[in-house]
Amino acid sequence: MQTQGYKDSVVAEPMVAERAKPLDTRQDILGLSRDELRAALLAAGLDEKQARMRTNQIWRWIYHRGVTSFADMHNIAKDLKAQLEELFRISRPEVIDAQYSEDGTRKYLLRFADGNEAETVYIPDEDRGTLCISSQVGCTLKCHFCHTGTQRLVRNLSAPEIVAQMMIARDDLGEWPASTERRRVTNIVMMGMGEPLYNFDNVKKALQIIMDPEGIQMSRRRITLSTSGVVPMMERAGEEIGVNLAVSLHAVTNEVRDVVVPINRKYPLEQLLEACAKYPGSHNARRITFEYTMLKDVNDSINDARELVRLIHRYKLPAKVNLIPFNPWPDAPYECSQWDDIVAFSEFVFKSGISAPIRMPRGRDIMAACGQLKSESQKLRKSEQIKLDALKEKQEQEQG
Repeated sequence: MQTQGYKDSVVAEPMVAERAKPLDTRQDILGLSRDELRAALLAAGLDEKQARMRTNQIWRWIYHRGVTSFADMHNIAKDLKAQLEELFRISRPEVIDAQYSEDGTRKYLLRFADGNEAETVYIPDEDRGTLCISSQVGCTLKCHFCHTGTQRLVRNLSAPEIVAQMMIARDDLGEWPASTERRRVTNIVMMGMGEPLYNFDNVKKALQIIMDPEGIQMSRRRITLSTSGVVPMMERAGEEIGVNLAVSLHAVTNEVRDVVVPINRKYPLEQLLEACAKYPGSHNARRITFEYTMLKDVNDSINDARELVRLIHRYKLPAKVNLIPFNPWPDAPYECSQWDDIVAFSEFVFKSGISAPIRMPRGRDIMAACGQLKSESQKLRKSEQIKLDALKEKQEQEQG
């Protein structure tokens, strides 16, 4: 994986399976809260004063400098560094595929300690660089237009695994030490694989670490949590995490949204929009974002645009609408709307006084539709297993 610089349409070489490495039984401290890190140091034999001081030092080395070894922590005594190295590790998940688009988009497929995989995507724009972070391996929601929805939910990602996605991106972009002045990851969206509000506690803990002023220092105003509409958790997210809210809307009637976003059958549009109106901290300077994927002959008519405007005005929502041309994936049940229809939709909403920019698709040359890279990796491993089974069967026949 390249560590710095722009790469034109580079596809990382698939990693070759290596002989199994000895199990590392040291405690992984990446993703621990400050209190958890201090408790770990106390358990290692440090007294209270030492544990408190070393917690602050180690925290800054991990999250401000990006180090992965105690040997690089120069303000810690040599004997103590050796002791810490014996007991603890500062991990990164394995990057099993990294792809670089001609438009600057970078996509990483990460494999965690138990062998499960999730994706992280970095998307640069003229005035920002957005990191799209996953919260689950797979998803339960089965949104009809989403490639991740074709994958079963395996498990929630832990807080360390969520934080690690940020660390991997910063490693690759050469962003250490952390700096708010020259950083390339300026924004985060919890909009990758999975529904973050179905993994609330781990998402909250991870974002608190990322927002910590002694480390990565990401402002909560630069973080957006996207939900498909888990209504009971939305108010809690606003109160306890306090980041921006995005809602995967994608339809303006219950009839259509029941199909496109099936969670709508449990929490219909009326309940969802009422929860948006009550979201803590939302106002005109901090609007709720509605994500709206443009699907041909499904949700892209002027009547749909008119109903969208009516709903936003009815619930008095400080809102903007991101119109997203559908990014097709193999065997997808939908097509992208015609460009003229997307433009007409956008102009109608704009004229009503609501911002409705068209978000141009990114990374089409590197399978940037969410979940595609993971699916391709699974297909590759399945193909390899079929070949191995065939070879084994042939060998058994020859021996017989």
